[in-house]
Amino acid sequence: SNDFVLGNQLGSRTFLPAALNDSVKAYLDTTFNQLRIRLDDAFGERLLKYDTISGVNGAYVNDSTFKSKFKGFAVQSMSSGNAVMGFDLAGANTKLAIYYRYNKNVQIDTTVTYFRFNSLFGVSRSGAAQYVVRDHSFGEIAGVQGGSAPDQLGYVQNTPGSFLTVKIPDLANVTNRVIHRAELIVEQVYDVSDTLFPTPSYLYLDAYDPTIALPKKQYRTIPYDVIYDGQDFNRVAFGTVATNKVDANGKVVKVWKFNISRYVQHVLTSTSTLYDLRLSAPFQVLTQYGTPPVVSDVTVGMFINPTIVKGRVRVAGGTPASNPQRMRLRLVYSKI
Repeated sequence: SNDFVLGNQLGSRTFLPAALNDSVKAYLDTTFNQLRIRLDDAFGERLLKYDTISGVNGAYVNDSTFKSKFKGFAVQSMSSGNAVMGFDLAGANTKLAIYYRYNKNVQIDTTVTYFRFNSLFGVSRSGAAQYVVRDHSFGEIAGVQGGSAPDQLGYVQNTPGSFLTVKIPDLANVTNRVIHRAELIVEQVYDVSDTLFPTPSYLYLDAYDPTIALPKKQYRTIPYDVIYDGQDFNRVAFGTVATNKVDANGKVVKVWKFNISRYVQHVLTSTSTLYDLRLSAPFQVLTQYGTPPVVSDVTVGMFINPTIVKGRVRVAGGTPASNPQRMRLRLVYSKI
C-alpha cells in the first residue's frame, strides 16, 4: 500500500499452492498447512544489537520504545496469478521464529523462541488487506449478457464476484391459498473444475427494494422468513446451507432450498410486495431488516461466508422447462 513506507526486503519464498499441504519439519517444530519464509541473517543481527544499547534509548526498555525501532512486517504477494491463499494471522501457527545459540553450562546450545501475533487474549494485533480483481472477459461467464431474458446457467462467485437476479412473475397470478411450504430450489450444474474449486460455504437470498432511499443499499432481507438476532440469522432454517444429491449423470452436486413460505403467503394475501430476488455468496451484506408487523427498518450488517473470494458455483437457470435441474419455486398448499 502507498500508505506504508517499507524497508528493505527481509526474505522471500516461491512455492506452489499445493505445497502448503505438505508437512514441514523444522528444528523442534513439525507442522502442516504452513508457509515458512526464511528471513535474512541481518534481521537477527539487528535484534541482537538492540540489546547492546543501554539506558533509555535501548529498544527493549518498554513496548513503545521497541515499536519505535521496529514497526512490524509487511507480507506481500509479489506476482499476479489465479491462485488464492488464505493465512490465519491470529492462528497459533503464525509466528516469528528466532533460532539462536547461547552459552549453557559452559557449552554452546541451540534453541528457538517464538513470537506470535495473537499475544493479547487471542486477539490479533495484525491487520490485513486483500486486493482481488475478477476478470469476466473470458470463460463461460463472459457469455452472460444480463437483461430481462432468462439464462440457462447462472454463475455465483464469492466477494468480489457475481450474483443472480431471480424473478418469479407468475407468483402474482396465483390466487390466495394456505401455503404450507414455499421453497426456491437452486441446483448446481456439475463441471469437472468443481473438483478443484469448491462451492461457497453459503448462498444467500435477499430482495431488491427500489423504494429504499439512497444512499442506503436497496436490498432487504426476505420479509418474514429471515430472523436476525443481532448476531446471526436463521441461516440453516432459511436454506443457505446446501445438501448433496446425485444428478442424472451420477455426479454429486449441491442443492439449496430457500424457505420463503411466510413471504410467499403474504404476497398471496397482498400484504407484501412481490420483489425481484438476489442470489449471491457474499462475505458480508449491508441490508435493511424489519421484523413484521413492525414497519420500521434498521440497517444491519450480516456476515454470510467466513472468508472473501473462496467459493464459486454454476447453477441452473429457469430455462428450459425440460431441464430437471432448472431453478424453480415449489409450493405446497391447500385451497381455500
